Amino acid sequence: MIAEVNSTKATEQVITQEKLAIILACIAGYLDAVGIVKWKTYVSFMSGNTTQLGISISNGKHAVIMTSVTVISCFLFGIYTGTCLSLWKKYKIQKLPFYIVSGILIFYTTVSFYYTISVLQSLAIIGFSTGIMNTIVTSVGNQKINTDFVTGTLNSLAKNTAMLNMATETAERKEYKTNAIRLFLLWLGFLSGAFTAPFLLPLLKNWILMLPAFLLLLCSLLKPVSIINQKN
Repeated sequence: MIAEVNSTKATEQVITQEKLAIILACIAGYLDAVGIVKWKTYVSFMSGNTTQLGISISNGKHAVIMTSVTVISCFLFGIYTGTCLSLWKKYKIQKLPFYIVSGILIFYTTVSFYYTISVLQSLAIIGFSTGIMNTIVTSVGNQKINTDFVTGTLNSLAKNTAMLNMATETAERKEYKTNAIRLFLLWLGFLSGAFTAPFLLPLLKNWILMLPAFLLLLCSLLKPVSIINQKN
């Protein structure tokens, strides 16, 4: 009986992880698209920013160097902050990352109505937010994930698909198939967010970041987040 209860709880945890991972990936794609359209810089895809940084150093484009360094640094600081929160022994409010990021986006939107926020300040704020988001869900079941790292998602998707084709054990094939589907949905979530943002930007204008802020608050209601944060 106890084993059945534990198994049910584990299944519920994985389902919650799946839902949140896809939503967070969608938000990351959305924010990344906003960053590209508004500021010509990725706020989630640091591989692209690193490439831009290297090219700009070579060409001596100081403005691009500054924006790339700013967003990369703040993204790293966001991951550092989120990881420290998840490892903090006195960390009682497990939903805090959702509230922090949502609060930052709401505060940024409110301030933008009264003051002009520079590109560097915007990139610093949004880059920090996406960094924290990347630490909320770090695995789905046994599969390690990054909700805003598309290259890693596609890499894991291809590997799991290859292992599925090569595996002979039924249990292994089932596991690889499940992981491949999860990773594909994660990629699809990011793509959907990136697809949606350009359509909403002309409509929402200064309100563009209120949608992800609202979605993050909804995410915090799904389940106790203590089941999501995985110590890596």
